[in-house]
Amino acid sequence: MPSTLDSQLIAAAWKNNVPEARRLITAGANVNAVDDTVQSAFLIAASEGHLELLNLTLANGGDVRSLDSYHGTALIRAAERGHAAVVGRLIQAGVPVDHVNNLGWTALHEAVILGKGTPQYVDTVRLLIAAGADPTKPAATDGTTPLQAANDRGQTAVSAALDTKRPPAATTNPAPSSSEALLSAAAAGDANKVAVTLAAGAPLESRDSHRRTALLLASLNDHVDAARLLVQLGADPDAQDDRQDSAWLVTGVTGSVAMLETLLPANPDLTLRNRFGGISVIPASERGHVHYVRRVVKTKTNLNHVNNLGWTALLEAIILGKGTKPWQQIVQILIDSGANPNLPDANGVTPLQHAISHNYTQIATTLQRAGAH
Repeated sequence: MPSTLDSQLIAAAWKNNVPEARRLITAGANVNAVDDTVQSAFLIAASEGHLELLNLTLANGGDVRSLDSYHGTALIRAAERGHAAVVGRLIQAGVPVDHVNNLGWTALHEAVILGKGTPQYVDTVRLLIAAGADPTKPAATDGTTPLQAANDRGQTAVSAALDTKRPPAATTNPAPSSSEALLSAAAAGDANKVAVTLAAGAPLESRDSHRRTALLLASLNDHVDAARLLVQLGADPDAQDDRQDSAWLVTGVTGSVAMLETLLPANPDLTLRNRFGGISVIPASERGHVHYVRRVVKTKTNLNHVNNLGWTALLEAIILGKGTKPWQQIVQILIDSGANPNLPDANGVTPLQHAISHNYTQIATTLQRAGAH
């Protein structure tokens, strides 16, 4: 039986009360202790899709080999529920992918047989395939393969992922052909092919002749599905190419809010600089990406960062913008979010002076209302 502290931790896990769980673990609670239904904080975090809690349990000794009352792993529990982000984290932690529970199913079987074929399950299936799960492995009970089960249930997108042909297995380490196939699939946005090329041995951080990774190529071309798969497997959002672009930095150029949201769970370095010494909010402001700027200001991005030209995001919005509604909105968003309206360029010219010299009356008025001079 679990101790009092362990029982309290299990109760906190069911409630996804991370601060309480952290307090109890610090006090000595065991993340692997199970109750009479063979539930532990670690297993609960996996089955309920509580990623922050899962990370807490893993950081405090979560046993990736632990099994539930069905003799199933944490990965099987997460796959059954379609918790793709948790599945990816457990794969990174080393939970066995093809473990069979006492129902005769692997995680891949459960994702299909007990899944709904929705996008979250498609993501889950792709992750398992990328990690080496065998789509042709028959269930121990009736011999049904994951592909057969998906076809029987009309899960078209899942079937497509399972039926994607794998490139030849790697014969060298790393295999150039598999790396090239991964990069090509990421650039084209073919998430199914990204999965099978990873399964064939392509390194996650493969690079092309310009040192672009698969994640950078997916981000550059705004292929969210492929990028999400790579992120959930642990791809580096900060890997820079020979132009100093990274997956995160190029979102400021493309203005893709969807890609921004996809990359944020990977904890990108918001201080990383591009070849102009800028951070993502600066090119976004220059290009008039209103929705992107509105979202990125809610992160910990430094809105007063100065690039190599001596310009902030506010200055770029004025100097290189067009003064029309998108840039008017961006100036307002930046000021409302804490940008300094009086921070001058390298020559001492203020944003207000630039706005006046460009005859951007509305922007000048906004700046004056904010106390600019």
